[in-house]
Amino acid sequence: MVVPPWLSVPPPGYGGLEQVVAGLVDALVGHGHAVTVFGAGRDHGTAAHFVSTVSDLQYDRLGESLPELAHLARVNQLVTAADFDVIHDHTTIGPLVAGRRAVPTVATVHGNPVGEYGTVLSDTDHGVGLVAISHTQRRANPGLPWAGTVHNAMPTADFPHKRVPSRGPVLWLARFSPDKGPDVAIRACRAAGLPLILAGKCNEPAERRYFQQVVEPLLDEDVTLVLNADREATFRLLLEARCLIMPIQWEEPFGMVMLEAMATGTPVVALRRGAVPELVRPGVSGLLCDSADELPAALRESVGLDPAACVAHIAENFSVERMAFGYEAIYRRVAAGSAGHLREPVRLAAR
Repeated sequence: MVVPPWLSVPPPGYGGLEQVVAGLVDALVGHGHAVTVFGAGRDHGTAAHFVSTVSDLQYDRLGESLPELAHLARVNQLVTAADFDVIHDHTTIGPLVAGRRAVPTVATVHGNPVGEYGTVLSDTDHGVGLVAISHTQRRANPGLPWAGTVHNAMPTADFPHKRVPSRGPVLWLARFSPDKGPDVAIRACRAAGLPLILAGKCNEPAERRYFQQVVEPLLDEDVTLVLNADREATFRLLLEARCLIMPIQWEEPFGMVMLEAMATGTPVVALRRGAVPELVRPGVSGLLCDSADELPAALRESVGLDPAACVAHIAENFSVERMAFGYEAIYRRVAAGSAGHLREPVRLAAR
């Protein structure tokens, strides 16, 4: 299991990819597989064997290409066919360098596979099977060498969850980016007459710049600001929230925060974009809106949704066991065949 060199697995705070990998690794070990995680830094919190390619996490260099390339070069030097059956790569550049490996590679695509990223993925080595994290993501670029679709998941059995609906503030929980629509959240909550908590990741230059130029001028007494919350603080905010608002402004390929919210019994109010309709069951675990004008009414109505139904939706559809079984099937196909036999037709999950 190859993870990017930026964060530990699992991460102490922000890091949806790392949360997914931590849950997958532990589930695979629980199924009897011998799993080695190749990452950066000294610490990890999974049941797998951990191999570090560099002593320090490279988060301060996030956005540069060389740290990830050096990490992958070291992984390729350490991996041999005698020791491993399959490599599962979660990095951005991994599919391009996987052809140098003597072991077949499965690569999960965690971003939107269009534009420049789509160009990179289109040059994927023929021995690599790409895995989509949603049907929406896969349909965005159907010509890529997809080996399957597996929804993300995270271990939620120990999540705290509310027993009755909360009449607390609305929660927006994301990184400060125009794609995430914090300005839309502020206006929607203001129109609904509801208080809002903006809990955002804001430590990269682009995030700080966007916050200062766009979000900060909109703040008033009805908005509480929480910056760079850790996991404990995030859970507390989710439990207190009436709902999670997801006014996304792009075709988001997944959205782990929605799983976290629903797993704590907090319904999701979201715009119907990207993978949102695959994750949220309307009228049960959340409410979907076709335009920002519909958000205020949905925010007020969300208090009528049952927290237990939100929790059950996640347990039934987004468990780490289900994710692990999905990847095991792909590992077997990749280990047994060539790229020409890997492609799987797009199938929509039954709802």
